[in-house]
Amino acid sequence: MRGIYIHIPLCLRKCPYCDFYSVRYDDALAEKYVDALIRNFKSGRYKGLCADTVYIGGGTPSSLDEKLLDRLLCGVFDNFKIDKNAEITIEANPCSVSEDKLRAYLASGIGRVSFGIQSADDRELALLGRLHDYDMAEKAVLAAHRAGFDNISGDIMAGTPGQDRESLLKSIDRLCSLPLKHISAYMLSIESGTPFDNDDIRAQTADDDKMSELYLAMAQRLEEKGFCQYEISNFSQKGFESRHNLKYWLGEEYIGFGASAHSLYAGERYSVPPDIGRYITDPLQSEDPEPLPYDEKQEYIMLHLRVKSGISISRICELYGNAAADSVYAKAQIFEKNGLCVINGDSISLTASGCLVSNGIITQLQYECDMHNS
Repeated sequence: MRGIYIHIPLCLRKCPYCDFYSVRYDDALAEKYVDALIRNFKSGRYKGLCADTVYIGGGTPSSLDEKLLDRLLCGVFDNFKIDKNAEITIEANPCSVSEDKLRAYLASGIGRVSFGIQSADDRELALLGRLHDYDMAEKAVLAAHRAGFDNISGDIMAGTPGQDRESLLKSIDRLCSLPLKHISAYMLSIESGTPFDNDDIRAQTADDDKMSELYLAMAQRLEEKGFCQYEISNFSQKGFESRHNLKYWLGEEYIGFGASAHSLYAGERYSVPPDIGRYITDPLQSEDPEPLPYDEKQEYIMLHLRVKSGISISRICELYGNAAADSVYAKAQIFEKNGLCVINGDSISLTASGCLVSNGIITQLQYECDMHNS
């Protein structure tokens, strides 16, 4: 079954490392935008489709007030066939929620909340331009738990300016002491054109060797704390993997609504222009086909090696033939000897060390497939 993604490109303040499309939050703009989203739910080609995940991301979706968010979700339930056991997630900033607001989320049908915590170190949070300190983040997570949320996720970032191994592990320990069931652990990337794109910040940010050290330490500590790695940047307690995000990595269908949202539907990828003004005024959202159409043969290794289940030799055989499968297996044996992957029967999956060089491994395995498919 497919997933539904709803993009809320509204932020109280944009973080200096972020290059996602967003604009400053405004009450009137938020109302008009939600109206446009519901109009697209009602009139678009996707009306009536079945879905078992709904993900409200951003931006800062929690900047919407409870009534507006409830209206948005009513629009979802009224126009799509949402599975009774659907995973419905909202991203939230710790500074934009209260226990009452979180209870309203539950009443609206949301069952999973993902907090953008990023660090337990207030100095690091200030450098990242976050609007919360760690005390606020901790209170937000505890408020969500008291409100009745069992499925709570938190983000953490490695390689931030001035961060060292000790401060990263301290942040992980503090997050793991909270009632979180899932942790998304990202490595800071300096994106072109963002305020962080300057020599001063680059000089303070972890280089490749330091980033590798931090990533491996982070993965090990999270595993020790009971958070199993199921994707390159995601760890969870058993049974609390993000069902929605797994759709992206497993090549399943998802429908995106909102300015700058993306879709994979009926074998084609689409993207919505990153223009909230146009989104509000257009009768229906514009969907531009992406330059490269979805091709399972070209994306299978790239996507599936991101997840712990990895790639299947038998699937490689089906897509490319026996010779390609044999070559991929032989190459994987070399990677396994170097501690970069694990071969378990029919499957090949990356180790934490392999995740650090995943692009190179993916390129080499794809090359083996293409050589036997030319």
